[in-house]
Amino acid sequence: QVQLVQSGGGLVQAGDSLRLSCAASGDSSCISGMGWYRQAPGKERELVAAITSSDNIYYAPFVKGRFTLSRDNAKNTMYLQMSSLKPEDTAVYYCNGHGYRCPSDYWGRGTQVTVSS
Repeated sequence: QVQLVQSGGGLVQAGDSLRLSCAASGDSSCISGMGWYRQAPGKERELVAAITSSDNIYYAPFVKGRFTLSRDNAKNTMYLQMSSLKPEDTAVYYCNGHGYRCPSDYWGRGTQVTVSS
């Protein structure tokens, strides 16, 4: 059973930085791509950043230049370094893992990020 365990997040002020982590445990060998999503109250879940099996990284326009996604394959862990945070970045952040050999997508439980103005 694959589990994605998230850590990080919290309450910060605008302009501050935070780092989120997502560690895959269990037999996660089927996971090839991973990503970070977020969901703000009353809004749909949206893609923030994603990394493919060939390490190509995509950033949503609203975080490009401020957020950095990285992955440590040796630790089966993905990170999201968030800088220059804005109040509109306030949301629950979820990590996602997927691959064509996986029976389904895997999701972390989510972590709250709150940015005060």
